[in-house]
Amino acid sequence: MASTNPQAPRGYQIGEAAALSGVSAANIRFYEKEKLLSPHGRSENSYRFYSKGDVHQLRFIRFCRAMDMSLDEVRTLLGLDLTRKADCDAARDALDGHLAHVRARLAELRALEKDLKALRDRCDGTDARCHIIEALHERADALPAQDHVGDGRPAGVKRHV
Repeated sequence: MASTNPQAPRGYQIGEAAALSGVSAANIRFYEKEKLLSPHGRSENSYRFYSKGDVHQLRFIRFCRAMDMSLDEVRTLLGLDLTRKADCDAARDALDGHLAHVRARLAELRALEKDLKALRDRCDGTDARCHIIEALHERADALPAQDHVGDGRPAGVKRHV
């Protein structure tokens, strides 16, 4: 069983770090794999141990991800020093870039909303046929296969991860 003493010399086991940070153990392992975090240490049986600083870093990552920042954006911010002027400029640039992404996504979502409303307006439920489903089938047939990647996104559209 992991120690609940925050002053324990080895630190927190992954379950404790997960509970303290609000980040699941699976995500902690993922962030390690992505080089966003390194465990404070390991025991003889290879259990990971995390320090208070690691828990703070997990909270920082969770907060940034909650603001829909990509892993690269989080990585950039984690690499900055809060006392250096140049790093403050880099943080501002990173946020400006993320803000541009958010604005572009908002425009995409507004267009999607408009499209969904128009699709919804095609059917009032009084016809023998559902014009919404009919329109969805028509649109599916109209999609050129080569213009889309495996998950349905148009080619060239990057997922913001």
